[in-house]
Amino acid sequence: MKPIEIKKDIYSVGVIDWNVRNFHGHTYSTARGSTYNSYLIIDEKIAIVDTALGSFSKEFIERIREVIPPEKIDYVIANHVETDHSGAMPYLMKLCPKAKVYCTQKCKEGLYKNYYENWDFNIVKTGDQLKLGKRTLTFIEAPMIHWPDSMFTYCQEEELLMPNDAFGQHYATSERFDDEVDQCALMDEAAKYYGNILWPLSSLIARKIEEIVKMKIPIKMIAPSHGIVWRKDPMKIINSYVKWAKNETKPKVVIVYETMWGATDKMARKIAEGIMDAGLDVKIFNIAESDSTEVVKEMLEAKGFIIGSSTHDNDMLTSLAGFLEFLKGLKPKNRIAAAFGSYGWAGGAVASIEKALKEGGIEVVQPGIGVKYVPDENELKNIYQFGKDFAGKIK
Repeated sequence: MKPIEIKKDIYSVGVIDWNVRNFHGHTYSTARGSTYNSYLIIDEKIAIVDTALGSFSKEFIERIREVIPPEKIDYVIANHVETDHSGAMPYLMKLCPKAKVYCTQKCKEGLYKNYYENWDFNIVKTGDQLKLGKRTLTFIEAPMIHWPDSMFTYCQEEELLMPNDAFGQHYATSERFDDEVDQCALMDEAAKYYGNILWPLSSLIARKIEEIVKMKIPIKMIAPSHGIVWRKDPMKIINSYVKWAKNETKPKVVIVYETMWGATDKMARKIAEGIMDAGLDVKIFNIAESDSTEVVKEMLEAKGFIIGSSTHDNDMLTSLAGFLEFLKGLKPKNRIAAAFGSYGWAGGAVASIEKALKEGGIEVVQPGIGVKYVPDENELKNIYQFGKDFAGKIK
């Protein structure tokens, strides 16, 4: 990818990772790959905002060289310590050892503990500014969006926000802007990114957006550190974040289950029939066979969750147990749920599921339904009605 001028004398010099398929220790699948975006600002002084994953250091430096010799960089802005954004810093800093590093106090601590280099750190807080010449960079602390060290960098003359992980997507594409890509794919990846990474931080995100609104800073472009740059309609992603941060939902149900010999699968399908016949949208996932990243994306706007499992050792099956533990950490609010499952000589899974849902702050609105071995015709009618009754609680 050649450097792309996103504004006059401001270049996207990051790299595309076409082949990455897992992120965050395999908790996030990246079916469309990703990018590690970096922004080079040419002025009387030269600044670069974020770098790239360390394994792409050479490619990253070569891209900078197509614009200027990297030795001329005066300032390195580190919005976030995570190594997919800072990994190329040691390589870059060897070429421009006199460059000043601007970051939060927490970011300085994290950079040192990752690379053990005593760079010329300059600690910034919200409202602090760095004058480059014709342009001024303003820093906005954004702790826990999504790490304690995170911050945004804003170029007021260009009305350009560079918010690192906020408003991004894991989306590898040769196009660089929102108006150049498929909108369904773009928003699909944006929702997946929010649901799997930022959902538990919704209250903080809502407050940060309110803070930025109160600062009355115009935003004509958002350049995140993953995915595309929002130039045509930056309010599209901002409004989506506002909606997701408020935990607004749709009349939709997501059924997630794990089955041993097929009986719980049969129950899931019959519950889905009841929901569909009640006129609601429904999605079904066997978690042992599904991509949990995609499941969470579907849950992001769904009002209801129905969770099921066969019983094993008086408890739910392990893939589902792991998923519910992950879901609990996402802290979904304003959701309702119910549980179901099959068992042999003794139950236990339904009660365990209900306990996990309640621990995650999700309201269990009707008693769970369990079936011994394989459901017969009468039991299937009850299971169908179970789905219909749940749909009624959403309506």
